[in-house]
Amino acid sequence: MKCTLSDLRYKEVINLKTGQRLGYVNDLEFDLTDGRITALIVPGQRKMGGLMPGDTDICLPWDSISRLGDDIILTEVCKPHPHRRQDKRVPLL
Repeated sequence: MKCTLSDLRYKEVINLKTGQRLGYVNDLEFDLTDGRITALIVPGQRKMGGLMPGDTDICLPWDSISRLGDDIILTEVCKPHPHRRQDKRVPLL
């Protein structure tokens, strides 16, 4: 099965240990030396009643992914790791 990043964004991530829906894939982490995916990143809890994005995302290590299905991704993590969102603004000169 071949899959692109845009395909992953439409798959919902579910934690098999808790049955909790974690959300949809937002980003990936790569190891540039090996050319492998090391983690999937899912947006964390939103602020202000869901209007604003939160500061941290959920980082799911690639080895915790048990199955990539047609419309869902199953993961087995006891406690998802927080992933601090990096500020991508360019400093003013």
